[in-house]
Amino acid sequence: MRRRVRECGIRIGVMDSGEQDAISDVPGVSVGHMTLIQGAGRLVPGHGPVRTGVTVILPHDKNVYEEKLKAGVHVQNGAGELTGALQVMEWGLLETPIALTNTLNVGLVHDAIVDYMLEQNPDIGDQAEVILPVVGECDDSYLNDIRGRHVKREHVLEAIRIAGRRVIEGSVGAGTGMSALGFKAGIGTASRKIADDLGGHILGVLVLANFGDSRDLCVDGVPLGRDLQTDNDSSSNDGSIITVIATNAPLTSSQLHRIAARVPLALGRAGSICSNSSGDISIAFSTVGKVSASGASLSMSESVSAEMLNQLFRATVEATEEAILNSIFTSETMKGRDDNVSPGLPIDEALRIMIKHERA
Repeated sequence: MRRRVRECGIRIGVMDSGEQDAISDVPGVSVGHMTLIQGAGRLVPGHGPVRTGVTVILPHDKNVYEEKLKAGVHVQNGAGELTGALQVMEWGLLETPIALTNTLNVGLVHDAIVDYMLEQNPDIGDQAEVILPVVGECDDSYLNDIRGRHVKREHVLEAIRIAGRRVIEGSVGAGTGMSALGFKAGIGTASRKIADDLGGHILGVLVLANFGDSRDLCVDGVPLGRDLQTDNDSSSNDGSIITVIATNAPLTSSQLHRIAARVPLALGRAGSICSNSSGDISIAFSTVGKVSASGASLSMSESVSAEMLNQLFRATVEATEEAILNSIFTSETMKGRDDNVSPGLPIDEALRIMIKHERA
């Protein structure tokens, strides 16, 4: 059983985490995964080996179309996809669950979310507005038969059905075939708690990490990748990361865009250079200040001080950095198509280096 960063005695930043140190510390937020692993050996396009999946984030436990949430999107490097992002940018609202998967499965997952939303809301496209589901992707073709588009409608609906507050990390769901900073990675999460005198709000982050070179891996300021002196085929500057941020702080859409725009600071801390072919995209939403399908406000938003915003900015950077590292620390070595191997981070060796630098 691999350990998370905090369980290894490494503390990222200065703020306290939420109870589970996960995006689901934000009340109402839940996460579901469907993981698909099948076959081994030589790639037979359309058949396998399969190393992929889907992850769905439910923003609250009500009907998100009827109770939309304020949201913001930031794109650091746009060689990737987050469907529905233009509408979120334009309206500042989120009205569907957020799904994550591999690059070539975006259309199928998008279609499944449409089916789910139509079933939940029979008036969509009739008496009510149509929807644009939010689906993000990363490329898992190093380990997975991505041409096979193995994630199907039933997998998406099952991920929604089983979504809960316990967030499993590493090589699960959309993260099954992903690698980051030269090592096996995938799904990671973390959270931070704002000071009680500023409202005690929670900010949580979930990442789908699939980027970077092992030489650039940095943990709490320690150049771990260089000290490990590894060289493996899964190490590449290319790749992407999708970051989902949730908070119960009463923020406007503009403020949520500013929150999302802090994510690149965390990417740099962990070792990303946001390469030419990388999709570095983040979306942030608040679970308070809901808006009805008719556009009417369902709850009042209190004002947010500059001091609270600064804490939320810090929380975003710290939680994103830790979520990226959790995705790596919790992932085991995986062999995929054509016997390609993405190695797990050698935890014991990494901890010896961290202790030498007095960071663990």
